Amino acid sequence: MQFLPSNLISISSVIILASSVITANAQGWPSYGGDNGSSKYSPLDQISAENVDQLEIVWEWLSLDNATVASNLADGNNRAVPAGYKATPLVVDGIMYVSTSFGRVVALDAANGELRWSFDTRAWEAGRPMNLGYNTRGVAYWARGDKKRLFFATYDSYLWSIDVVSGTPDENFGDAGRVDLTLGLGREFDRQLYGVVSPPLVTNDRVIVNSAIHDAPSSIEMPPGDVRAFNPDTGEMEWIFHTIPQAGEFGNDSWEDGSWEYTGNTNSWTIMSADDELGIVYIPIGTPTNDWYGGKRPGDNLFAESLVAVRAETGERIWHFQTVHHGLWDYDLPAAPTLIDINVDGRPIKAVAQISKQGFTYVFDRITGEPVWPIEERPVPPSSMPGEVASPTQPFPTKPAAFEPQGISDDTLIDFTPELRQEALQIIEEFDYGPLFTPPTLRGTIQFPGWGGGGEWHGAAFDPDTGLYYIPSASVPIVVQLREARRQ
Repeated sequence: MQFLPSNLISISSVIILASSVITANAQGWPSYGGDNGSSKYSPLDQISAENVDQLEIVWEWLSLDNATVASNLADGNNRAVPAGYKATPLVVDGIMYVSTSFGRVVALDAANGELRWSFDTRAWEAGRPMNLGYNTRGVAYWARGDKKRLFFATYDSYLWSIDVVSGTPDENFGDAGRVDLTLGLGREFDRQLYGVVSPPLVTNDRVIVNSAIHDAPSSIEMPPGDVRAFNPDTGEMEWIFHTIPQAGEFGNDSWEDGSWEYTGNTNSWTIMSADDELGIVYIPIGTPTNDWYGGKRPGDNLFAESLVAVRAETGERIWHFQTVHHGLWDYDLPAAPTLIDINVDGRPIKAVAQISKQGFTYVFDRITGEPVWPIEERPVPPSSMPGEVASPTQPFPTKPAAFEPQGISDDTLIDFTPELRQEALQIIEEFDYGPLFTPPTLRGTIQFPGWGGGGEWHGAAFDPDTGLYYIPSASVPIVVQLREARRQ
C-alpha cells in the first residue's frame, strides 16, 4: 500500500514581491537555488528582522492559467486544475522569468510586474500528469554572448529552448524548438508514465535534464530514470548517465537476477547542482521500482538513493555514495545538494552537503567524494516478507547529528497526560514498529520519518558568512502496509 500526498488545488496563482527585493537584488537570481551550487544565499541586507513587518505589496501578477482553469471547470473538467503553484522565478537583468502550472513561460518586468511576453507549451493538453498532477518548478537561463535562452522541461516530456527577448522557440533547437525526451532512453514505454517537473541544470554548455516517473506501488517495470545532457544550440544529446547501470557498466552487478533489464524509476526528480569551475554535476537519485518491495530487484541497486558526481562535459562518473542500500522506504534523495566551502580542523574543504528524507546530512569532499566526517555501516532490522532480502546494514553519518527523530519506540510517544500516553501506546501496538530502516510488513509498519521527510524539495540553504546551514524539515510518520499481489 502506498501513501500519496493530497493534491493542492489552486484556481489562482499569484506572485507577490516587495519592491525593495527587486531593486536591491543587483545580482539577480539566475538559477533555481540562486546559483548552480544551490546555496539559496543572497548578500543583500535591506530587509531585516527590524523592518520585515513594514513590507508592502507593490504589484501582483495573476497567472495566465486562471482563464484556462475557469474554462475547464465550466466544462465540468474538475481534474484539469493545477496541483498548487511551486515554481521559483528567475531574475536576470531586471526581467523575471517564471513557468506556470499548466506549462506556460512568461517574462515580467521585475520592477512593476508588467508582462513582457508569454509562451504556451500547451503541455496541459496531454492530460493530467502522474503523481502530483499539473506542477512545474521553473526554467533555466543560459547565455553565450548575445545568444540568450530559457530551457524548460515539461511534464509532457519535452525540452524547450525559448529566446529570452522574443519569447519564441529557437527553431534551430531540436524539432522546431523542442526535443522529445521519451526518445533515446533505450526502452519503449507509455509517455504518460514519464515527464519532468524540475528545471534543467545548465553548466559548461550542457543542458542537463532529469525526470519524474510514475510511482506505482504494484509495478515491477517502469521507464528508466537516466540523466541526459543536451547541446544548448542544437538540442542533440551529448551524453546519458544510466542511473541503473547497463551490462558491462560499473554497478551492474548490484542488480541481481537480471533485474537491471526491467526495473525503472531510480530517477533524479528533484534539483541537481553543479560546480561550474570544476565542471562537475551532482545528481541526487531516488528509489527504484517499486518504493516498498524489492523482491524483484535483489541486490544493493546502484545508483538508487545515491549522490553521484559526473563530469559535466561527458557524463563520466567521478564518484558516488549510496545513502540507502536496496531501498524499501521511498527515501529518495529529495533536494539539491549544496556546495559549501568549509574549514574543518584547520583544513579548507570544497564540500557538498546532501540532506535526506530520513533526517541525515551527508557531507563529502566534492572533488574526491570522501566523507568529511565518518559514515558508519550499522546493522538494521531484517525483512520478514517472502522473497525480500533487505540489506543487513545501512550508512549512518556520525556528523552532523540527525535533524529529525528517527524510528518509533515507547520512548518517542507523547506523555502530555496519562490518558494520551495510553492511547498512543494502544495505537502503535496495532502495527509493527522499530528503529530507522525497519522494513515494511503485511501487518503495517510505522515509518518515521515517512516518504515526506525529513528533508524535501525545498532543500537547505548555506550562509557563507556565518557558516550556518539551514534545513527546513517535516516530522511526518506514515504507515506502510504491504499486500500479497493478486496471482495472474
